[in-house]
Amino acid sequence: MQGPEERAAGNESDDERFMRAALEEARRAAEEDEVPIGAVVVCDGRIVARGRNRREVDRDPSAHAEFSAMVEASRALGRWRLTGCTVYVTLEPCLMCAGLMVNARIDRCVYGAADPKGGALGTLFDVSHDERLNHEFEVTTGVLECECADLLRSFFREKRAARKRDAGRGDS
Repeated sequence: MQGPEERAAGNESDDERFMRAALEEARRAAEEDEVPIGAVVVCDGRIVARGRNRREVDRDPSAHAEFSAMVEASRALGRWRLTGCTVYVTLEPCLMCAGLMVNARIDRCVYGAADPKGGALGTLFDVSHDERLNHEFEVTTGVLECECADLLRSFFREKRAARKRDAGRGDS
């Protein structure tokens, strides 16, 4: 007989399973002292690419998790059109990344936490369904939202606490 954890895991949706993989990437980003955002690209039910925020490490303003994952997916699949692919990302994509999703012709984006300061898939803008653009795609929001948001909140809470500690040392 299955225990409650096994039943819960057995009932976990594909969206949750793939978002957990994106969360793993986000945790890796945090270990590198990057903002903890992670992404995976899924095609035919399997992860074909992974990405995590690496703007500081790479000194690259385009090194967003989902941007990097889509570039890697294009290389892995040998094509620039990512039709048939779903991008899973822990934070709602910005304009740059949402624009790349349009240009790459993804089928779907699934994100965890909304981004009130830069979200371009429904919060500030909705690039996914802009009739002026040449491609539209499906968006699913709020998958493992609490886990995704908590990871970001705890990262920034620790950053603020560290700055406060460092400022306190400067006063002595």
